[in-house]
Amino acid sequence: MKKIITFALLMWSVAVLAQPADYSWTTQSKNSSESMPLGGGDVGLNVWVEENDLLFYICRSGSYDEHNTLLKAGRVRLELEGGNEQAAFKQTLRLSKSEMVVELQGAQVLLWVDAFRPVIHVELTSPKALTATVSYESWRYEDRPYMKNEGRQASHKWRKPAGLTATADVITPDTEGVTFYHHNPVETVFDRTVQIEGLEPVKDSLWNPLAHRISGGRLWSKDLHYVGTTDGKYLSTPYRAWQFRSVKPMRRMSFAIALHNDQTQEVAPWMAGLQQTLSEASLKQAKADTERWWTAFWQRSWIEAEGGAEEISRNYTLFRYMLGCNRRGSDPTKFNGGLFTFDPEFVTANHYFTPDFRNWGGGTMTAQNQRLVYWPMLRSGDFDLMPVEFDFYERMRPNAEVRTRYYWGHEGASFTEQIELFGLPNYMEYGTKRPEWFDKGVEYNAWLEHCWDTVLEFCQMILETYRYDRADIERYKPLIESSLRFFDEHYQYLASHRGRNKLDGNGKLILFPGSGCETYKMAYNASSTVAGLKTVLESYLEVKQMQGDTVVTPWRAMLDRIPEIPHRIVEGRELIAPAVAWERINNSETPQLYPVFPWRIYSMASASPIDVALNTYLYDDHAVAMRSSKGWKQDNIWAAMLGQTEDAVRLTTEKLSHGPHRFPAFWGPGFDWTPDHNWGGSGAIGLQEMLMQTDGERIALFPAWPATWDVKFKLHAPHQTTVECELKGGKVVKLEVLPASRAKDVTILLPTK
Repeated sequence: MKKIITFALLMWSVAVLAQPADYSWTTQSKNSSESMPLGGGDVGLNVWVEENDLLFYICRSGSYDEHNTLLKAGRVRLELEGGNEQAAFKQTLRLSKSEMVVELQGAQVLLWVDAFRPVIHVELTSPKALTATVSYESWRYEDRPYMKNEGRQASHKWRKPAGLTATADVITPDTEGVTFYHHNPVETVFDRTVQIEGLEPVKDSLWNPLAHRISGGRLWSKDLHYVGTTDGKYLSTPYRAWQFRSVKPMRRMSFAIALHNDQTQEVAPWMAGLQQTLSEASLKQAKADTERWWTAFWQRSWIEAEGGAEEISRNYTLFRYMLGCNRRGSDPTKFNGGLFTFDPEFVTANHYFTPDFRNWGGGTMTAQNQRLVYWPMLRSGDFDLMPVEFDFYERMRPNAEVRTRYYWGHEGASFTEQIELFGLPNYMEYGTKRPEWFDKGVEYNAWLEHCWDTVLEFCQMILETYRYDRADIERYKPLIESSLRFFDEHYQYLASHRGRNKLDGNGKLILFPGSGCETYKMAYNASSTVAGLKTVLESYLEVKQMQGDTVVTPWRAMLDRIPEIPHRIVEGRELIAPAVAWERINNSETPQLYPVFPWRIYSMASASPIDVALNTYLYDDHAVAMRSSKGWKQDNIWAAMLGQTEDAVRLTTEKLSHGPHRFPAFWGPGFDWTPDHNWGGSGAIGLQEMLMQTDGERIALFPAWPATWDVKFKLHAPHQTTVECELKGGKVVKLEVLPASRAKDVTILLPTK
């Protein structure tokens, strides 16, 4: 009996620890920039209460218009009459269940999003009968010309075509609700991209996800009836409101919003899909399923720190929550705001645009930034969130292969930076004023030319999900192989056009012209590219071996063709070089440290010495000069992985401390937009690496963790391993490794005072 009680108490303590604390405000907000995120599945809400009105924006993954803007589904406003305006106010995000409770005028409003269906639920209870008015508000009630610089929310960037128009939605009220949708025409920015990039001869073979895309939903309630429309203006944006009032004063009332996206020329199939979603909106079962999913989400990983680190560990948790809100989206969580952007004038002065605006586009992906959103999901065990990003690349792969064959006549998928959701470069970044002689497959862009290799990070993430969780990755092997094949064939193709031989004198690929990130341009054997190819090939061969796959010859041969990571001597010290040679420096990245992260060739868990990497971190003039915690900068990660505790603490604290807005994990804009998810992602990775690093079978704990910070954490390691640990007063007081056989692989690097 004693053993049973002890086990029960242990499980109870684990469950309590796994449930994050509520997050609350006790005063109302001034505007949408003081909103709080709420979401689930693939839907995100920004919720706030302003002058006793409860408001929220709705955003759903995949809701792109014809210009490739990620549209919000609208704004909802709830007004109460007959309540106690002197009653205490409180707005609470219950992270453990992903629900929000707003105590307003003596009433309680519960908001939550179904984790398995795109349905939003709002439930009101009150000790006295109230009259409620619910308004669906849209700024897309009529066609509207784009303003100057507004094209940056779409694929048109900084030079919008003449007469560019944001077209109206279809919004249809009825007795108990309102149906709304945006239906793209057949001709979209996809067609403009194909034309500018000279791909019209192969247009019919290209996947087009924008033509006839339709996104929207329906707000409905049996407790409400339609009373008409009103026009208004929120901040700088005019809107029209479709209003519904409670049929009588009530103590309980509810309404819901169901969303549906499709790609269809006719509206009827979309309507049928929406009706299917409406018919599945069973309140009781959906609530139980949603709570069950979030409970499991919080139990699989956590970081709770004390001794001065409470703020950053709490903000890490809030950021992870926002990532968890897009588990099943059709498209990845965007680095430039995810599902939680708000009115742009609170991010950049004079940006008096609609709530749909975000800088760097809605359907355009900047892969160098996007990767930082997904890397931390490995350590947190959020493997089910990662296929959204992998599927995005696999869908683009055929188009990326078509452009390779058309431009150069060889095989392999060429993925660029500033890539559209249909796998072609953004046409503005590709260049609209290109010399006739310039290589048609290369972006005519000083930052982006010859920048191909970010896809390798997503290939490595795929392989890591197999290492970590034995995930089924069969459907992604064509992506991995096509991405690798591009480098092998393309650089042999380029060499054969310069001279007789395709390889150098040592039988290695000549990776020229290349690019060390967006920084070291016209590079020869950039260290970031070499390290990426080497790591992905080694990992792919390892996974094949683990799976018993004997088809390895072409990949072993390619691995043999990868050149060595370039080194250089600076003031008598050996450093990793950015490349063997380069023509200019164009940005402020440090690709010479990419062998540390993301490629993990050097870390505190490595069996081999890290001297050359540490020298690079400490003594490379560019690395030191560009050190920062802003935006996508990853110096905090490198500091942690190289055991530089003081720098890791300082830079990670700067990353994960309160952002500039009321909700503390709304960081940014950094180099991008707010909420800056690659800011949060790099901060999260750094915090994880301070606690735990892995290499092969090895697991190193506390490689860059200060003794003054007590911490409890549960993180994931390769081979379906979890490590749960507590450090208190500089001593490990609890360590549980599952499976237990992996405990022998753990090394504790105790922090020093």
